[in-house]
Amino acid sequence: MVNLYKFFLLFIFLFIGALDARINYSLENTNYSISQESALNRSLKTYHYNYNRTRLKAQFLEKNFFSNLSLDAINYYDHNYLRSTEFSYLKSLRSDTPFSTQSTFNDHKNNTNYAKLHRLYLGYEDDQNLLKLGLQNITMGVGRFWSPTNLFNPKNIYALEADETFGVMAINYTRYLNDTTSLHLVGSLKENKTHKYALRYKTFLNFGELALNMIHSDTTKMIGYELEANLFDSGVEVRSEGAFIDSDPQDGSKLNFYQGILGAEYGFVNGLNLSFEALYSSHKFKPLEIQKNLHSDLLPNMTQSNYYAGVSTAYTFNIFLDGSLLYIENFNSHEDPFASFVLNYTLNDYNTFTIGLISQKQKTYYLRYHLAF
Repeated sequence: MVNLYKFFLLFIFLFIGALDARINYSLENTNYSISQESALNRSLKTYHYNYNRTRLKAQFLEKNFFSNLSLDAINYYDHNYLRSTEFSYLKSLRSDTPFSTQSTFNDHKNNTNYAKLHRLYLGYEDDQNLLKLGLQNITMGVGRFWSPTNLFNPKNIYALEADETFGVMAINYTRYLNDTTSLHLVGSLKENKTHKYALRYKTFLNFGELALNMIHSDTTKMIGYELEANLFDSGVEVRSEGAFIDSDPQDGSKLNFYQGILGAEYGFVNGLNLSFEALYSSHKFKPLEIQKNLHSDLLPNMTQSNYYAGVSTAYTFNIFLDGSLLYIENFNSHEDPFASFVLNYTLNDYNTFTIGLISQKQKTYYLRYHLAF
């Protein structure tokens, strides 16, 4: 395989040197200094390592046509962490696409690096149509913490970067039937060269927005719904999402289960925002089941408990400083509660500093510096 990491560095210079006025580009660097307690290595209780990602973004727009490219160069630094079981699991994760979106890992004594194609798609948009073709993000669901109906690339609320999801190789088409109604069609190609299809019908009713979803693949069938509405004139936004799933996962078992969320959100005038969300799953998965299905359509839905509840608060202190706190509890499994604390300081349009804590049995502390230009 071509060394994408070296190609990434070369591409930056070639791309900047050949810029057209219609191309908007940006370069951003995200660096984490992390202290993470080990869940598996008893001889080494804590890893101290550095994670750095440089991302090049290029956007082209010409009348109704557009394109988007996002390319990453990633580096991990620490001898002990690179040889840990935790990092071996991270290296095993990959996109469910017909081609590899990342290079092999270039391992050295104290660091490893690789490159990743994050997004690459072409598109067309007018008043009634939106079409995207290529490696992209598929958005479905209304949940803030969980999204049972999104079997493509839902965010992982437990991860260090919850929104950093693998892209999906797909044709993504939206037809706007009128100002309040749209029809959404998706056809994606998976790693095993089979297809996954989605149909989504969304409309506005007197009480709020309602969407009906269907997903079909070689192993999974899903029928779901989404609902968002305002609770009378209270200012409270309520949301619900549910998925009825029929699947034949990789371990050979057959599953029929329901998974749904119910949530609410309210923003106070003083800058405080409060969110609540509960998740119910009629089936809970054992750790061995999850391990056998790391590349299954169902992996994001494989919960170890039937009931979860989460609450988050976010507060804006001023234009420079904001913070958030997230707490998730489960009610009939051996999982530990999950907690996350984040404090952001925005120096200017280009520099952001973040300190954070993630706790679930083991604790992870981190300092993040984000530079964009």
